[in-house]
Amino acid sequence: MTPPMTTKPPPLTTSRWFNSKAPLDLPALAGRVVAVYAFQMLCPGCVANALPQAQRLREAFPESDLAVIGLHTVFEHHEANTPAALEAFLHEYRIKFPVGIDAPDPNGGPIPQTMRAYALQGTPSLLLFDRQGRLVHKLFGHPPDLTLGAAVQALVQSGAVAATAGSAKTADGCADGLCAAPIG
Repeated sequence: MTPPMTTKPPPLTTSRWFNSKAPLDLPALAGRVVAVYAFQMLCPGCVANALPQAQRLREAFPESDLAVIGLHTVFEHHEANTPAALEAFLHEYRIKFPVGIDAPDPNGGPIPQTMRAYALQGTPSLLLFDRQGRLVHKLFGHPPDLTLGAAVQALVQSGAVAATAGSAKTADGCADGLCAAPIG
């Protein structure tokens, strides 16, 4: 588990969005847990594991509690990973959650801006933010569904418990039937 960031996380620096009427940014999503999946459409682990997991996560939690975002972060095969190819890919794989294209390095380097800002090692990578916008998980690879689901549920519930501050708590520390469980 990554300890929560105490500073404001870097922005999602994107050049274009799909499946969103407007560009998304992390501060606008405050109040919800946010899962950002960094992927490349030519990455076998992304296509076979991470994107289907993102779809399942999107379906498992209400949008009012969890925002699922894709970040197409291209650090290799730039000529094949065009916005037009990504648009076709998203259509063919029926990806409905918002997907931003990580903005390229302004100096022409191979590593895009958001990938560099978060020091991501590759794809797939997952960034998980709590309701206060703090980065609480940064993972390279693909976590098991149950582990991720439990972590997200704990973040969703801990925010709900905080939102009910002042309500009566039971002997086991629960408030209004919601209990905060530790992650990891």
